[in-house]
Amino acid sequence: MNFTRLFTAASMACALIMSAQAQTYPTKPIQFVVPYTPGTTADVLARLLSAKISQRWNVPVLVENKTGASGIIGTAAVAKAAPDGYTFLFAATSYSTVAAINPKLPYDSVKSFAPVSLLGTSSMTLVVTNEFPAKTVKEFVAYVKKNPGQIDYASPGAGSSQHLSMELFKQESKTDMQHVPYKGTSGVMNDIMAGHVKASVVALQSATPFVQSGSVRMLAIMSRKRAPTFPDVPTMLELGYPTMLVDTWYGVMAPAGTPPALIDKLNAEINSLLQLPEIKEAMAKQGVEPAGGSPKVLDTLVKFQHKLWTQVVARGKIVAE
Repeated sequence: MNFTRLFTAASMACALIMSAQAQTYPTKPIQFVVPYTPGTTADVLARLLSAKISQRWNVPVLVENKTGASGIIGTAAVAKAAPDGYTFLFAATSYSTVAAINPKLPYDSVKSFAPVSLLGTSSMTLVVTNEFPAKTVKEFVAYVKKNPGQIDYASPGAGSSQHLSMELFKQESKTDMQHVPYKGTSGVMNDIMAGHVKASVVALQSATPFVQSGSVRMLAIMSRKRAPTFPDVPTMLELGYPTMLVDTWYGVMAPAGTPPALIDKLNAEINSLLQLPEIKEAMAKQGVEPAGGSPKVLDTLVKFQHKLWTQVVARGKIVAE
């Protein structure tokens, strides 16, 4: 009984301390680390939200781009940072794909971080060159099966979400295609338009102007619902590929051990900001649909994608280049 009372008293004291900590937090500048280059969607979102949070909390909120090694350098820096609520990571889908293709990272993508908030998601699409004989996914699969190993597809690089998404599609459709890695999305779209490569998985916002101009053809959306801008393009789910739900995601992570009260405070602020019309408009320009929710939403997504991409890499015997 004494032990029970002591434990209860200690728990209450701890709760009071964390509550007081959350009320006074923050007392110094906060750093948002973006492990990608300036101008990327994650960077744009970080700068968009940091300005608003700085105004509301009356402290500087700094954005630092720590790039290199497909995001590993910046991510590792946050993993090693003090878990005091003053350093956060602006992560994207590559957070999960890099972990799947690089098992020996200087951090654990599941255990080294605590989720804060899922900011938003954007759709991925399957596109082909206009000269490709297939007009539907069914025709595409049939054509590739008749020409095994002869159809090449492009991605922005080995281990990218686009690469692994197409590998997942290959595995689900039981087809054989050749991967051609590029350095960036612009080269992918240019060569698809020129017909040098036949297909690719491309983010909806990247594919939209090319599809609307008639430069490439979109066969499917890899989200749960159709895109309002392309209501006639079916989802992979509709076409009988239930595992092809591979939206691009953007989220905020904290170093593991960051006090839950501080995480909850930032989570609540982000959820509030995601409701603002100007934030929604700015995110829409990036092709991102606001998400939000509790830290658990991001935690579930990260764990799901970690398992999914690890399985895709293992089945496809994919190695980092």
